Amino acid sequence: MKTDFQFSNLLGTVYSRGNLLFTPDGTCLLSPVGNRVSIFDLVNSKSHTLPFAHRKNIVRLALNPRGNLLLSVDEDGRAILTNVPRRIVLYHFSFKGAVKALVFAPSGRLFAVGVGRQIEVWHTPSTPGVADGDLEFAPFVRHRVYTGHFDNVQSIEWSSDSRFFLSASKDLTARIWSTDPEQGFIPTTLGGHRQAVVGAWFSQDQEIIYTVSKDGALFEWQYMPLPDAPEDADEDDEHMQWRIAERHYFMQNNAHVTCAAFHASSKLLVTGFSNGTFSIHELPDFSQIQTLSISQNDIDFVALNKTGEWLAFGASKLGQLLVWEWQSESYILKQQGHFDAMNAIAYSPEGQRIITAADDGKIKLWDVNSGFCIVTFTEHTSGVTASEFAKRGNVLFTASLDGSIRAWDLIRYRNFRTFTAPLRLSFSSLAVDPSGEVVCAGSIDSFDIHIWSVQTGQLLDRLSGHEGPVSSLAFAPDGGTLVSGSWDHTVRVWNIFARTQTSEPLQLMADVLCVAFRPDSKQIAVTTLDGQLTFWSVSEAMQQSGVDARRDVSGGRKMTDRRTAANIAGTKSFTTVKYSADGTCVLAGGNSKYICLYDAQSGVLVKKFTVSVNLALEGTQEFLNSKLLTEAGPRGLIDEDGEASDLEDRIDKSLPGTRRGEGARKTRPEIRVPDVAFSPTGRAFCAASTEGLLIFSLDNMFQFDPFDLDITVTPATTISTLADQEYLKALVMAFRLNERNLIRRVYEAVPASDIALVVKEMPSVYLGRLLRFVAVQADESPHLEFNLIWVEALLSKHGRWMKDHKTGLEAELRSVEKAVKRVQVELARMADENIYRIEYLMTQPVEQNVKIGELDFAYDAMNEDLDNESMTNGNDGDDGDGEWMGFE
Repeated sequence: MKTDFQFSNLLGTVYSRGNLLFTPDGTCLLSPVGNRVSIFDLVNSKSHTLPFAHRKNIVRLALNPRGNLLLSVDEDGRAILTNVPRRIVLYHFSFKGAVKALVFAPSGRLFAVGVGRQIEVWHTPSTPGVADGDLEFAPFVRHRVYTGHFDNVQSIEWSSDSRFFLSASKDLTARIWSTDPEQGFIPTTLGGHRQAVVGAWFSQDQEIIYTVSKDGALFEWQYMPLPDAPEDADEDDEHMQWRIAERHYFMQNNAHVTCAAFHASSKLLVTGFSNGTFSIHELPDFSQIQTLSISQNDIDFVALNKTGEWLAFGASKLGQLLVWEWQSESYILKQQGHFDAMNAIAYSPEGQRIITAADDGKIKLWDVNSGFCIVTFTEHTSGVTASEFAKRGNVLFTASLDGSIRAWDLIRYRNFRTFTAPLRLSFSSLAVDPSGEVVCAGSIDSFDIHIWSVQTGQLLDRLSGHEGPVSSLAFAPDGGTLVSGSWDHTVRVWNIFARTQTSEPLQLMADVLCVAFRPDSKQIAVTTLDGQLTFWSVSEAMQQSGVDARRDVSGGRKMTDRRTAANIAGTKSFTTVKYSADGTCVLAGGNSKYICLYDAQSGVLVKKFTVSVNLALEGTQEFLNSKLLTEAGPRGLIDEDGEASDLEDRIDKSLPGTRRGEGARKTRPEIRVPDVAFSPTGRAFCAASTEGLLIFSLDNMFQFDPFDLDITVTPATTISTLADQEYLKALVMAFRLNERNLIRRVYEAVPASDIALVVKEMPSVYLGRLLRFVAVQADESPHLEFNLIWVEALLSKHGRWMKDHKTGLEAELRSVEKAVKRVQVELARMADENIYRIEYLMTQPVEQNVKIGELDFAYDAMNEDLDNESMTNGNDGDDGDGEWMGFE
């Protein structure tokens, strides 16, 4: 089994805090998600997460006008410059202070950053390979520092010619600055607001300046003469200055402005309020175009795309991300993550969907390929603790603390069955028979296992035997056996379909936390509270091997811990364990930042995955920083919000010791991995963490494979080889470079008659890539017959090889099968539609047969014309095709 899993995507969280960005073409939206950046393709309905990660949560993003350089800054002012198309980190830099505003100039040569009360303008680093050809030694060169504000700078806006910029601050003022000294220009302060200025913008002709404050006041500034100025004063005269020409107010009851954005070309001003509503006004008339309530909490940020048609809103408290098209009044994107921590995840049997269940009582269905949430179920009234698919994949079962087990139909997206116990219990574990006939659940309130019939919904039986709460349940894949783990230090094996229900207890040394069946139903893996991972034979009821995992899983210390990370007791056990698809490895996670992959036969630790390096979470750092220790204790535990200037920032609604619900602490949540799941194909696994749903995959399209490369293999030589009609060599060279556009160009240039020969001679090392590429093309490309010829050639020429290497090609074969089935369905539907059209036409022959004599006359006249034309052209008029094909 391959173990080189790499981080590929982050689901379950769409927006956390910070600003949103549209790409220059307006088709993609960049959103900060914790310490990572997610990109949502709004046209193709796909999303992906950039591979880099900050050490703290991201607060500001900026994209250069070309759209290829992304600058992201975290809470500590540490910045990362990224090449977006290549997803490569170029430089790391520190601004040495908290950054509140960041924006590139329209020229792309400079960018301005608000660091506290100061504004710093820096030169944009050159793109490697474009300007100088190599990485620069000092890529960040500061142009100038601008001082004058008395409080934090909240926004910066450039003029269209990049000569001037506006800054808005919490000191109730906005200021006009020049990038370089301009003759006759004096930095100007625009004062008059009664609360902090949220934003300031130039009009398109730069004759008007608009400023919006937190209390809902909009001021229109113009360069006008003073009241006592003479009538013949010039624009360059000292009697001219920026003055308020108009005052407008947003009449929102008990709500203040939280964000605002202005689109200069269309003169649209969009403002978001603390009550979850937004409004669109047209300036300078201040005519209201639209008002809509989209959230129950503050709207943190609003952004407009280049054309001004799409509005992006982010609300951090509920994790909402919305893209609204205001002209058609419709949502382009509407996504929301879980409000509380995830508890359980499950892969669908075909591996294309993932279920997440959380403490907020919601169940979300995520599409693996697109990264979007398809549907959300909200029927549970309390936290959902377990979820499992039926074997066929169209039915999902979930267990909740509200005392119910629910069955969901994933075709019609509805809850079709609810199972309850005679007493009110909080269910914590769940198991479904592979045939889908019975469902079992265990509770922390009762020591019995409840069994229901899926068809009737009736309670069939209660299995007694455990002397402690049942923590985990698992059905054997062959459906004959049920195993249960309990806090009474035992694992019991039940044969519930036998005439007499008997249980075989397996004695362990500590509380059982999780049990999992191997796919062949012959072995189970058990994790216990003392950090042991043991493997047991089901048929012999004997322990086969064991692993002491305490050192492997322990890592990371909290701010209140008195001991080092290696000696903390709470992180020394696995709370979840899962087998891989082939049963050779197990994946385990717990209340730490590590996920461990073990070889099931030898017990060797194969690989260790780090869930997060975000220092804003508890339990991610190995050693405490002595610089952050004060006389009153760790600085992170000192309440600094009580000194905040705004009332909403001072209010703390969290309850001490609460881990679930609205009263839980949101500032420094603990890092943990409550559940992991392997993909049925074995090519990926996902993990539910504090930050979201992490997906680790072997199929990374942006991986560069340097093997079999030499200096002669370049895109130019590949194209020249293709021009020489050496299709096999060109295709192999394209796969060596692993450039998708280049592979597609060579792929589509191969003549249909030569496909079988090219496939036959293709080296086996590239067959997996070719099969994967053909599957993607069959799903995306319009060349229907051409793609099917490739599929047929691959299966006929290398079918035996694929059968021998089926384990490593499951994902590719499933993709091909899915694409072929889609083509079959579409062709069948099109054929059915044509049949109905033909039948319809055949039932309408009356009007054509009414005037048969006229048709015969037309037929004779047509033949006469043909004969005359033939004689005129020198032909004899009878070449064997004398019949008119229109009427036989």
